[in-house]
Amino acid sequence: MHVVVNAAESVDGKLATRRREQLRISGEEDFARVDRVRARSDAVMVGVGTVLADDPHLTLDDAALRAERGEADRPPHPARVVVDSSGRTPPDARILDGAATTYLLVSEATTPARREDLADAGAEVIPAGEDRVDLAAGLDALADRGVDRLMVEGGGEVIFSLFEAGLVDELSVYVGSMIVGGRDAPTLADGEGFTENFPRLDLTDVERLDDGVVLSYDVRAE
Repeated sequence: MHVVVNAAESVDGKLATRRREQLRISGEEDFARVDRVRARSDAVMVGVGTVLADDPHLTLDDAALRAERGEADRPPHPARVVVDSSGRTPPDARILDGAATTYLLVSEATTPARREDLADAGAEVIPAGEDRVDLAAGLDALADRGVDRLMVEGGGEVIFSLFEAGLVDELSVYVGSMIVGGRDAPTLADGEGFTENFPRLDLTDVERLDDGVVLSYDVRAE
């Protein structure tokens, strides 16, 4: 599977405020770019924290992109994936509205009753891992369901965990011209952080969009 991480951050590397509130960092040009990246993907992944904070839809806005996917015998929208170790996704979340297939990666710690509730709400629940989601096992399960190209949109915990597991192939970051600050504000890669064996990147492109820049990287193979 090819994994592409895409994110928007402030100049000081923040994805949102310390209150975890949704923050508009980029503009219309970058929104269109993100839509194109989604359209090339088989599935779009976020963590449950993003679902709880932002209630995203994770579908394509551009009708022309939806039509192109249809002409290629693909669903109009990529599948949606939530990493949700304990099954906290609300049954009325927008990603469960039936507009696209939605996979929930949960751990064995999620109770059978909760899994059934989420399945009844429209999710395909995939157990992967004991106490928390095993991302490598989860991605294998997604591959078995036809996901060859996965776009990851956050948040910082999921992105860090994917880098930690050596599962990321590409990284694109929109850097907006603003400062957010706050030691508790989420960053591109949260989690425990690396003290050695830092993932290394090769810069492949720099593009100015809106009032910021998009930095594109390939992740070096270990």
